[in-house]
Amino acid sequence: MKTTVTTSVGGKQITIETGRLAKQADGAALVTCGNNMVLVTAVSSKKTSELDFFPLTVEYIEKFYATGKIPGGYFKREGKPTNDAILTARLIDRPIRPSFPEGYRHETQVVGTVLSADGAFPLEILASLGASAALHVSDIPFNGPTAAIQVGRVDGQFVANPTPQQMEKSDMDVIVAGTRNGLLMVEGETKFISEADCLAALKFGHQSMMPLLNAQDELREKTGSKAKRPFTAPAIDADFKGQAESLLKSKIAAALSIKIKQDRYAAVAAAHAEAETALLASITDKDLAKQRKKELGAIVEELKYHEARTMILDKKVRIDGRDVKTVRPIANEVGLLPRAHGSGLFTRGETQCLGTVTLGTGDDEQMVDALLGTQKRKFMLHYNFPPYSVGEVGRFGGQGRREIGHGNLAERALKAVLPDHEKFPYTIRVVSEVLESNGSSSMGTVCAGTMAMLDAGVPIKGNVAGIAMGLIKEGDRVAVLSDILGDEDHLGDMDFKVAGTPQGITALQMDIKIDSVSFEVMDQALAQAKEGRSHILNEMEKVIKVARGQISEFAPRIETIKIKPDKIREVIGSGGKVIRGITEATGVKIEIEDDGTIHIASADPEATKKAIAMINDIIAEAEVGKTYKGRVVKIAEFGAFVEILPNTQGLLHISEIANERVRAVTDVLKEGEIIDVKVLEVDRAGRIKLSRKALFTIAAEAGRAQAAFGRRS
Repeated sequence: MKTTVTTSVGGKQITIETGRLAKQADGAALVTCGNNMVLVTAVSSKKTSELDFFPLTVEYIEKFYATGKIPGGYFKREGKPTNDAILTARLIDRPIRPSFPEGYRHETQVVGTVLSADGAFPLEILASLGASAALHVSDIPFNGPTAAIQVGRVDGQFVANPTPQQMEKSDMDVIVAGTRNGLLMVEGETKFISEADCLAALKFGHQSMMPLLNAQDELREKTGSKAKRPFTAPAIDADFKGQAESLLKSKIAAALSIKIKQDRYAAVAAAHAEAETALLASITDKDLAKQRKKELGAIVEELKYHEARTMILDKKVRIDGRDVKTVRPIANEVGLLPRAHGSGLFTRGETQCLGTVTLGTGDDEQMVDALLGTQKRKFMLHYNFPPYSVGEVGRFGGQGRREIGHGNLAERALKAVLPDHEKFPYTIRVVSEVLESNGSSSMGTVCAGTMAMLDAGVPIKGNVAGIAMGLIKEGDRVAVLSDILGDEDHLGDMDFKVAGTPQGITALQMDIKIDSVSFEVMDQALAQAKEGRSHILNEMEKVIKVARGQISEFAPRIETIKIKPDKIREVIGSGGKVIRGITEATGVKIEIEDDGTIHIASADPEATKKAIAMINDIIAEAEVGKTYKGRVVKIAEFGAFVEILPNTQGLLHISEIANERVRAVTDVLKEGEIIDVKVLEVDRAGRIKLSRKALFTIAAEAGRAQAAFGRRS
């Protein structure tokens, strides 16, 4: 039976419906706002998975019929998800994942499908709401509901779920998601806002999601509050657990005091192997041995979790020996790669990122066939995380969701400081190669990318550094950690990444693994992050602080000129004939914008000058009183048409050919002949009147004057 609830956020009405579509799914919700509709389904297997983690997958599918479009490409149907779709799937996943019961191992799939879209409302907000609603009304164990809000700020006022027009004026684009108790996720970019303003935005977002949470509870109540499936997390045999902990606890504690990651991992692995030999060798039942082996792995992870957290909370000492605020040692280099247009190597502890910059022209812009229209991207950041960066073996192929998400965060952090395209008309590609990883390679990418752009001579508006903050919380005991390790991310309660310049924050991302954290803790994390960011930036600026005065000799030089828009067709020519001729003659790349801006790019300055001269010749206009060397292109009874400039002809009337009377034009001129002519007049219609006779008169007068001067001498 169809059940509907309606609520309002930011002056926009949102409807959640269930019971009409996709009824065989465990839960389904159709979320609508205006002409925007997203269907989200949730299905969870009744069988427990053999995996030792929660197998949750989230898919977000953009259907082009939703905007009345047929997809591009040969097959004319939707293919693999776009980067935007993958990023939206991550936004849906991150707040619902920690809302499942601890130990839940049933394969679960959430699918969001865009059915209708007009671009007037953020679809990711509807999809996130639909995912929570579908899980909330189902019998799947879920500690929801959750909701998400996009926060903008226009003219100093926060706006919930702003329109695209409002976003153009906004100095922030932040998505927050959470429950009634607090936030679970933050993702966004800002234009140099302060920590206080950031915290205020997060509070506003949390308060704004309350109507969405209330609507989901109302929907569940209206549908009969279906009972959740009984679930009890699997328990480990108490005797076996006691034996394992007795054998392992001291060894795990000793291993966690080893500062070097690989040595620490080796010590944990050795303790694990010793426990397997001692506790499993005598078990003859294969199924029991398999179960005990799996349980032993869980016990090791649990001991690591408790020992590391206890060490931090009780002794204020972290795994690698640091206190809670100290940032790991930093080493930086620039100019490593001779042929790349810019490069920077950022090393912080056991995390190392090699950033590179390539400068291109308009031809290098990325064209994306997106749901709401084709997008052009002049700035790209690509993040690569090879398996060797963590000392592992793995397959190489396309980029995973993690790589796309981390790259997007770093791209947002750097986007705020890019120079205006009018002043620096390059397409910019930054690539981060993660060479080592042990904690926040995305923030390492921000630092490496900043140095690489400075090395490439990109006049960025400020230098950006990033840091990842962590949290350990047990009851009232709280420790906020600066520059977290990979283990501290895994064993901690929060991963909060903040990037920015000394002027303010440019990007942030947060994921919470516990029910919530207070805004007081977040305030402390933001303040501590600012302090750490400042330290990291100071270390970076010891190596390079301002952009190099010139770009690489291997990068294209781009010169920009401006012409009248009505002259564009002359520069392009019929079928592109003229512009092709210029590029073939000079080897340059030419990009023409609708407003008459022309970018000429070449690594050879002389070729650029030649191309500019050719363009100037094409767009030049005849000036009254000026003499031109022209070519006779056509002869008529009344005169000759002379091309004085490319694509510009004037009429040389028969009476203006010579001082004496000319009986026939062909008696004096022939087609193809080069002659000097003077412009007498350009009328309102642009018709040009030429004279050859006027030049003879001037020459004769000059001759008489010279002769008179000679006689006086």
